[in-house]
Amino acid sequence: MLTRRTPISVTEAQKRVQSIPLKTATEIIPLEEANHRVLAKDVRAKYEYPHFRRAGMDGYAIRDTDDNDFPKEFSVLGEIQAGATWDQPLTPGTAVRIMTGAYVPNDAAKVIRIEKTRPVDGNPSRVQIMTSENKSNITEAGTDVKKGAVILSHDQEINPGGLAVLRAFGVKEVEVYQRPRIAIIATGTELLNSDAPIAPGKIYNSNGIMLKNLVEETGGRVDFETQLPDDASTIRKVLNEQIASHEIVITDGGVSVGDFDYIGDRARQADRLLFNKIKQRPGSVTTAFVQDGTLVMALSGNPGACFTGFYLYMEPLIRRYQHQSSRIRKVRATLAAPYNKTNGFDRYLRCRYAIKDGRCLVYPNGINRSGSLANLQTTTCLALIPHSTTPMQVGTETDAWLLPFK
Repeated sequence: MLTRRTPISVTEAQKRVQSIPLKTATEIIPLEEANHRVLAKDVRAKYEYPHFRRAGMDGYAIRDTDDNDFPKEFSVLGEIQAGATWDQPLTPGTAVRIMTGAYVPNDAAKVIRIEKTRPVDGNPSRVQIMTSENKSNITEAGTDVKKGAVILSHDQEINPGGLAVLRAFGVKEVEVYQRPRIAIIATGTELLNSDAPIAPGKIYNSNGIMLKNLVEETGGRVDFETQLPDDASTIRKVLNEQIASHEIVITDGGVSVGDFDYIGDRARQADRLLFNKIKQRPGSVTTAFVQDGTLVMALSGNPGACFTGFYLYMEPLIRRYQHQSSRIRKVRATLAAPYNKTNGFDRYLRCRYAIKDGRCLVYPNGINRSGSLANLQTTTCLALIPHSTTPMQVGTETDAWLLPFK
């Protein structure tokens, strides 16, 4: 059904999406599943780290009162390997062989590295220490972290290094923010399943796999995916079911002004229509509405527009569910190669960027039509080409958005 739409600016559309109140929740998960999850509360050290005095290198541990008058011989009481302990006292003129990372006896004041010692007649129970050390070569207990200190703070995204930190303190599970549940619905009778042969008038659902992975690398959880023919009752039924069970529903296709654009019709009946036309290219028909507390983001079925719309509107929102800011970095950049098309709306051009002499240079990245997708793999940024009746000149400064994971 052809319906007149009132376009709004990209800035206003983003503001409306970001103003949606979020219901965030937490969950406790095993540490093994926590990579790139976001902590919901501080994690504190259960004990000091290291929790014992630790040798910094292979050598011999000696008492403070024996740290003089070198070279001289010592009786070797034994050996302490990493993971072992030692409960014998060091007496005057004695030393203990010790390995890197091993427990250092409390009465040892210094570890003399192995390179500064000599064996005595091949006798393992005797060693000659040639000279002393300028430092103790002992890492004292609590040197890195004191008991009770915050080792990872809330709202911090855990990475593999953070997993190592947590495991070092015996952490088995962590409380993290739940990832928003997101359903993806592709519409269009022209869509083929991936195992179907190509046919005239048909296309594969390339947007589905792209959106799923964009959502998941951003911090969302896709637990429902489908593609539907252009049938009003089927689309309405599936859409209502997913609205009832998800924080966000992303659709692609069915939002233009054709006779089979049923998502647009559903938007006009919603509790709250955020927008159904934006002053942007590509993707001016991008639509968003809230129904029963769930956001439905209806992206264009054209791959280039779908890709652009996700980064403009969905990436920042999904990150908010994790108490994180967008990974997209807005910079000032210079158009470094010609782009001769003019636009009635601002264009968010798929580009590549390079940093040269401290300046960000952007280069139009191949064919930039809304339905084109060959450049999606190599696009590293979006650059603003303001609406104009004349082409933007090479060397003009503009806004650019550097994309993550590229």
